[in-house]
Amino acid sequence: MNILNNPSFQLMERSLDASTLRQKVIADNIANVDTPYFKRSEVKFEELLQQEMNGKTLEGYRTDPRHFVIGRPAQPGPQIIQDNGSMINNNLNNVDIDYEMSLMAKNQLRYNVMVQEINNQIKQARTAIGGK
Repeated sequence: MNILNNPSFQLMERSLDASTLRQKVIADNIANVDTPYFKRSEVKFEELLQQEMNGKTLEGYRTDPRHFVIGRPAQPGPQIIQDNGSMINNNLNNVDIDYEMSLMAKNQLRYNVMVQEINNQIKQARTAIGGK
């Protein structure tokens, strides 16, 4: 049995991946704050995940684990979306440094919380196995 193969652990792993990608995209936006014609990008993940969780999809009943999975929704991954609709600076750049820095701080907090939760799950599994 693989202890780290439960759905909540996999969801947190995907969330950490999305947070890492978001950090790279925000850093790219900040690095190009003065680049003419640069358009900022953002990462969408939580919204896609919420849509998946709200969706009512029928799942076929399996009597054997070797049976095909029927109707299970695809697990969404993070998507990078470019914002072409706005313009902040005279050079047609749309990066707002204050907004990007606040997004970076929010992303860092989210990442830290997820890492702490993963550490707690591993600690609980270790306690269950070792009994201490």
